[in-house]
Formats: sequence, C-alpha cells, structure tokens
Amino acid sequence: MLSTLVLFLAVGAQATQLLDRNLAYRSPFINAPHLSLNTKSLEKRFQSAALVRRQTQDASPFKDEHYFTFFGGNFSNAQVVWSGGVNFTHRVASGDPLDTSVLLWTRAQGVSPAGSTALPDQSVPVCVSFKIFNNPELSGSPADSGSAFTSYDVDWTLKVEATGLQPDTKYWFQFADCTNPASVSPIGATRTFASSTTPADEVNGGKPMTFAVFSCSQFQAGWFNAYGVAAQNTSADVFIHLGDYMYETTGNGANIGRVTLGRELATIKDYRQRLNQYRTDASLAFAHQHHPWITVWVSLDDHEVANNAWKAGSSDSNDTEIGCSFSDSGACFTDRKLAAIRAYHEWMPIRQVIADDKLRIWRNFQIGKLLDLAMLDTRNYDRDITDLDYNRARAFPLAVESFIFSGVLPVIVVNSVKDDEGRSLMGVEQETWFYDTLSESQKREAVWRIVGQQIVFSQLINPKQGSVDLDAWDGYRKNRARIFDHLSNNSISNTVILSGDSHDNWVSDLARPNDTSYDEVTGNGAFGVEFGGTAVTSPSSFGTNISPADADVISRGFVAQNPELQWSEGSFRGFFTLTVDPGTLNATFYGMKDITNPNLDHLEIANFIVKAGENKLSRPVAGGAVPAGIIKAALNSSTSAPATSASVTAGA
Repeated sequence: MLSTLVLFLAVGAQATQLLDRNLAYRSPFINAPHLSLNTKSLEKRFQSAALVRRQTQDASPFKDEHYFTFFGGNFSNAQVVWSGGVNFTHRVASGDPLDTSVLLWTRAQGVSPAGSTALPDQSVPVCVSFKIFNNPELSGSPADSGSAFTSYDVDWTLKVEATGLQPDTKYWFQFADCTNPASVSPIGATRTFASSTTPADEVNGGKPMTFAVFSCSQFQAGWFNAYGVAAQNTSADVFIHLGDYMYETTGNGANIGRVTLGRELATIKDYRQRLNQYRTDASLAFAHQHHPWITVWVSLDDHEVANNAWKAGSSDSNDTEIGCSFSDSGACFTDRKLAAIRAYHEWMPIRQVIADDKLRIWRNFQIGKLLDLAMLDTRNYDRDITDLDYNRARAFPLAVESFIFSGVLPVIVVNSVKDDEGRSLMGVEQETWFYDTLSESQKREAVWRIVGQQIVFSQLINPKQGSVDLDAWDGYRKNRARIFDHLSNNSISNTVILSGDSHDNWVSDLARPNDTSYDEVTGNGAFGVEFGGTAVTSPSSFGTNISPADADVISRGFVAQNPELQWSEGSFRGFFTLTVDPGTLNATFYGMKDITNPNLDHLEIANFIVKAGENKLSRPVAGGAVPAGIIKAALNSSTSAPATSASVTAGA
C-alpha cells in the first residue's frame, strides 16, 4: 500500500524551505512570484494528505520506536515524503556558472518497490539531498550541501544553486534520496569561472580555456553524436548552445529509431514530454553530466517555441484580435511561449529571466580579464517582425492573400522594410546594454569580447537568387550597421561573434557589407571575426543528406559572391570549439561521419586562428587548406580537399 512507502517528516516552515530550495518551483521570471508555484500552498497540501493518512492508517503493523525525522520535530505537524525508492531518470546537469556559484540539476522520480505498483501521487513529494566537492572522489568536507523537495508539480525536476564556491575551480557533485542515502545519482562534473579581476594569463590556471559551441539539434533528424564527441574527444571546459536545443515539430525519424513523441508543441505537457525525450539521448545526457552549459537563456531560439519567432508571434501562431484558430498547434504564440518557458525553466540548469522587461534573457559573463561572454537574445526580446513565410514579399498564394488583405490581419512585407532606420532585431534596451557591455569590457581591459547569439550576422547573398535571409541579420541591416558604428567609433577590438541557426558552417571577417575599405585577401579593414556553426543534426539548408562534393559546389558560389565570407561548408553535421588564451583564439570545426546511429566517429574539417589585436582571421586562412568545404583561396587554386572519404548520412 502507498501508506507503507512514505516517511513522516517534521515540517512547518522547514518544509517550505525544502520546497523553496528547489528553484524549479519558482517562477521562471524574476520579480514575478505570482507566476510561481506557491510553496506554502504545496506544503499545506502535503500536510493535509499526511493528516488523512495518520487518521486512517492501521497502526498495528508499526513498532513503537524512533522514526527518522529531519528536524527532530513531533508528528503533530508531520508530512510524508516518498520512501519507496527514487530513480534519477536523466542523470545530472549543471549550468550558468559564476565565480562563486553554479546551478545543479537532476530529475528524481519515485519508483515502485519490488512487488508493488504504488507510486507517489500529488500529495507526496520526493526529498533529494546534494553535495558538491572539489575532488572526483567526493572525499572530505563538501563545499556546499543541502536538501530540497520535488514533486509532480515540476515534473519531478530539481534545480539548486551551489554557493560559497571558490573561483576558477572544478567541482564534482551528486544527489541522493533523503530517505535512503545509499540511493544516489551519477556523479556530475562542473566548474566556476575566474573572478572578473583575475589576470588574463592566470585564468583557468594559466591554461587555454575551451568552449564547445552547438546549435540546432532535431531529434528525428539523427543521433546527437556531436555532444558526445565534444564531451569525450575534446578538452572543452564549458558548453555553449546558441539555439534550437529542441524542436516543436515531430517529423519522421522511424527509419533510424528516432520517432518523436507527441504532437506539435502547444501545452506545458507537450513541452515537458519533448524535453524528457530529448534528454534520453545518451550523448546529450553525458555532455550535461560532465560539463556546465550556457545557453541563449533556454536556447529560446525559434523552434523551442515555434518556427521563426519574433516578439508577438511565429510563422504559424501569431497573437491576433481574431484569435488563433488558424494555428497548426491551435494555440496563440504567447500561450505557447509561456508554456515553453515554464517547462524549460524546470528542465534546464538556467537562471531566472526578467519578466517585466519583455522576458529579458541577455546577460554577460566576465571570465577574468581573459574575456567577456555576452549572450544576446536575437529572437524574442522586442524583435520587430521577421520573415513568417507569408510576408516575405507581395506575391502570396491566392488563399493566403485573400485572408491577409481582407483587413483581418495586417501584413508587413519584410523585404520592403529590411533597410528601415528604426527597425531593430534587439530592441532599444538590449542594444544599449550591448554597446555598454562592449565598452565596459574594453575599459576593464578584457582581452576578448565573445558574443553568443542565434543567427548569422554577416551579409550572405545567395549567389543563385541574389537574395538574403530576411530572418537573419540581413533582414535588420540598420541594426547591424549601428553595431559596426559602435565598434568603429569606440575602437573596440578582439570581437568574435558566434552564430547558429543556418544549419551550415560559415566563417567570415567582420566587415561592413559592400565596404570597399575591406580587403578580402589580407583581411585589413575588418572589425573582428564571425564563426557560424552547422547543426548538431538538423538538415543542411543546401539539401538534406547532401554530399560533400555537391555541397562544395554551392559553397563555392557563396564564397565567390560574398567578400567577407572566407569559408563555407554545408554537408557535415557537427559543432566547433573555441580555445582561448591571451594571445590567440583557435576555432576548430568538427564533422560527424554518421548520425543514423549513436557513435563517436568524427573528423576535424577546418581550423582557424585569430591573433589578439589583429581583428581578422589570420592569413593564410585555415593555414591555406581545409579537409572540407571551400575557402576563399580555393577559388583560384585547388587548396580545398573535398571530404569524400567520409560517410555523410541522415541529415548531414
């Protein structure tokens, strides 16, 4: 019976503290407690259920002896916690490290003991303890420890902040079942960052610091092997995700054993189920277990909520006066976004966002005087309308046009406004903050300014169509120009922009579009560098399963058309790493050989160097040759070697 699988634990104010310690119960939004789960109400619910059990339970099987209690309290105010066993279903994770704290995460779901089918219901929480140590053996005194409750209200997730840690230090942590300390989670590894005043050559103990950078992982398109390769075959210290951590669509991955559960996402149940399934991928689980993650907040790009998102909608669910019955999901965009945010706050080791500032997620990490890592929101924060497919140009299908131009739904044709002065991808507040962050970074004498954001920054003209991607920075040209103005007017150097979203690899000098003062051969006239990474699994924009040779034909056209573009590659799925020290930044791009099954087969497909103070890719670019893709030097020579020896399958 359920009643035999619970323990009575003294509570009162202490129980509320155990609930509050789990950050998953809080609102995803700072300063919005009314949107959180009311832990006092939860405590009363647990307490009421405990009282009913005490009054109705047969006491004859029990012996009159001391029972374990948390606080030595009496049973007059006791509640129950699950004691039938706990399964740490998705291992452990950590994220958003600061110099003295880091977030730790797990999911602890009650299990049925042998011979029983009983499980905890909504009135029975699970109690989980945690400890964090400065050694992998977990020996000695923990640097921090504590306990917290979780329950069905937050999908059995648990997120705590370990505090009082030493800067620039690696740590190991573990969770345990409070009622059975022998029942433990796998051991996780994480770290803190150096304090902001640490000299650049002393950050990370004087060793180069490496970041692994990812975007666009679609479950049905393939196995997340890139995460496993980065975790097990590189020296990455921190993982950065630039967006599309998960997808709202289902697709068809049956032929490779990747059937997506559920439907197109709309409710919190939908988003929880999808996150649960994504986190069962072994490579992703391993990467979360062994490295702290920093994301574009919740990687809230477009697909985490809906495709091609902006501040008031997406390509298939926009907030309108007439409702949202036309939406494939049947839900308005704001409803979907709030459900996605709630679920992501539960499932990811991320800090809260600011609700009364348009869900602000942008923030900056000062990592000693080596670098500033500024994470932007180029998707949802006050972003003017983007390319929603139907508003790209005036030529609409008749049915769509009759609906749109009937006066019911006003349309802004995006191609006609891409050069408007007042058009913004970031919003005024974020733009101002970004410029101030860049200037402050230069003022405090940080060597590098690394900018993590979702979409391709540099101009990319399609050589066949002569068009640009209006959903990227090319659709917000004056906003991009203002960034170049700030870099130029304030002599800000060593700026490196990271981008994802495109599902292909692009490496460019940062130069104003059509600027004749920029020399594509020498790199003189550039303001920095952009590294754009391919997808973990999502199909190439050049064509699903396109071969390296066929992709190189397309890449050759892009490199020839765009002066600042120095390398293009569109076949491989993968990721890249940035290895940073005070004098040099090294970017290495990795391609997965096969994503149709779980494996760690990969190859390095390009390597680039940026020297501090040069504000451009070092010449010769990529050492003059790359194993895959096309570099600009290859336009007049045969220095690019097609990667025809590698098998490229399933969304590569």
